[in-house]
Amino acid sequence: MSIWWSLHLRREAASVPLARRLLIGTMETAGVDPDISFDLSVALSEACANAVEHGGDDRPGEPSRASEAYRVTAYLDGEKCRIEVSDSGPGFPARRAVRRSAIAALTAEDGRGLSLIEQLADHVHCRNRPGRGAVISFDKILKWREGNPLVARGGTTAGV
Repeated sequence: MSIWWSLHLRREAASVPLARRLLIGTMETAGVDPDISFDLSVALSEACANAVEHGGDDRPGEPSRASEAYRVTAYLDGEKCRIEVSDSGPGFPARRAVRRSAIAALTAEDGRGLSLIEQLADHVHCRNRPGRGAVISFDKILKWREGNPLVARGGTTAGV
């Protein structure tokens, strides 16, 4: 089974739970294990929150532009889910500027989102497009609910 969807969302806080609910609903319908769904939904929420907060070229007094939006794409294909969140902001700062000491990261008010995504996903890739935005993609191997009719005996999804 293969499912994919893509959303074009405004950079507003209300867009984060919308993307999360759509992902959870898709995974529930497909029969994905709830623990895996939860991990991916938290990772997606963090990636969306980063896009909402940092993903635009906010200049006071200028009208709304394309930078007021970001895109979320999710692919459930066979045994893997890949999620990609892209924005049109300034991109990630240099990697060295992002790293902090472990103690500082624990006490910081923000800046833990990418670390959390790395803990919840199997593979994370950040692509920087300076001046054109950033893309974070992450994947996770799927596990299926017990008794899921879409899963064949061998543990793979039926029809794949």
